[in-house]
Amino acid sequence: MIATPTNNGREWTIDSVREALAAKRISARELTAEFCQRIERRNRELSAYLALSPERAYRQADYLDGLVARGEDLPGLAGLPLAVKDVLSTRGIVTTCASRILENYRPPFDATAVERLERAGAILLGKTNCDEFAMGGSNENSAYGPVRNPVAMDRVPGGSSGGSAAAVAAGMAVAALGTDTGGSVRQPGSFCGIPAMMPTYGRVSRYGLIAFASSLDRVGPLARNVRDLALIMGTIAGGDPMDSTAAAVPVPDYLHGLDAPVKGLRIGVPTDYFAEGLDSAVREKIETGISLLEQLGCLRTDLRMPHTEYAVATYYLIATAEASSNLARYDGVRYGMRVPGGTLIEMYRKTRGAGFGAEVKRRIMLGTYALSAGYYDAYYLKAQRVRALIAHDFAEAFEQVDAIVTPTSPVPAFLLGERTSDPLAMYLADIYTVTGSLAGVPGISVPCGKTREGLPVGLQIFGQPFGEARVLQLAQAFEKAGGAQV
Repeated sequence: MIATPTNNGREWTIDSVREALAAKRISARELTAEFCQRIERRNRELSAYLALSPERAYRQADYLDGLVARGEDLPGLAGLPLAVKDVLSTRGIVTTCASRILENYRPPFDATAVERLERAGAILLGKTNCDEFAMGGSNENSAYGPVRNPVAMDRVPGGSSGGSAAAVAAGMAVAALGTDTGGSVRQPGSFCGIPAMMPTYGRVSRYGLIAFASSLDRVGPLARNVRDLALIMGTIAGGDPMDSTAAAVPVPDYLHGLDAPVKGLRIGVPTDYFAEGLDSAVREKIETGISLLEQLGCLRTDLRMPHTEYAVATYYLIATAEASSNLARYDGVRYGMRVPGGTLIEMYRKTRGAGFGAEVKRRIMLGTYALSAGYYDAYYLKAQRVRALIAHDFAEAFEQVDAIVTPTSPVPAFLLGERTSDPLAMYLADIYTVTGSLAGVPGISVPCGKTREGLPVGLQIFGQPFGEARVLQLAQAFEKAGGAQV
């Protein structure tokens, strides 16, 4: 177990950091040094960070200290010690996607989400470890070694944003950015016992996100509490001329109504999510969590979402097909690793063979097969049709309820190495998260007690498209009512 990071007995939050800076109880430079020391103490055993950015962090800290010295207003996220998943581009800072094929890549620009957070005063500490090209559910597929779960060192932190989740849970950052394609923010949040949010597809710009599956990838925050998630979402959400998929939909003030009562809200509980394969300890905690929401005045409705059983197969056909297309650019010609060969084809083969790990190669092959002549209609096109049916399940459900509540994962954090030899078992851990990914709706995982072994359990809340405010409101009510201790 780990010691909880404290601020005079309290955890650092976005608000407490900003207040401490404004009151001159600590300087931004001192705070940055404190977190750099935390990283130095813990990162060797956890492997949560792949690269640090002290020069950039101290430059931002000095700018903020200058504002304080001159008596000027501080931006909303002033001093926030931030970690960023290593699939998001950061100008001049090595961005590898945890892959050997990009081990020396330094982007010439920042991802929009990173740029917006820094403009709001966040301090970028470094880049976090992840599954290679965000492909994995355990963070064991990194070319630079697995991340360990700070709650239980012999367990995985979840993937693919496991480094971001571990950094926050271990007190090496106050918040982090991850990416969620099929559960890669929510599942690590669940395994590490912290809140984590996947926004609606299109709510947050994907500009600067190195693509895995373009119709599924989303940038989302992880933090120590729901209010911090709301503050970060209010900063990174909104349209972006650099990304045509970023929706020009007005962004509400997520803090307004965050603490409003949830009495009378209708929550749907899909019976399909409580079928065979759900760990009994997880089921017990989730049922207790749902009962807590009912005690707060929420009205429970049991639902059928009949296409849930096809979600994993559908997701892995679509995601691998898009991955095979997106990763074709890594050929040794334009950027990244190059392994010389006697012919162009030989150079391609050697470069991709040496640069990509086993899981990435597996998904490229699956996706290429699904898109190949003679199989496109049978696999990829059929998967897209089932995706539409899954989205229809959600649309029908939201005609009856305001939010949908499910487990985040069917199991708590599993042992390192437990599932690496069985890819199907690994993929099935995504069964409750991929549905919302395919439907494009927002979702959040919030801590919902622990098993008898002390492993965190996550409660997942889905909302209507662009309904992040409602999702955050329910998550906040659950957190304030002691949901993490049920």
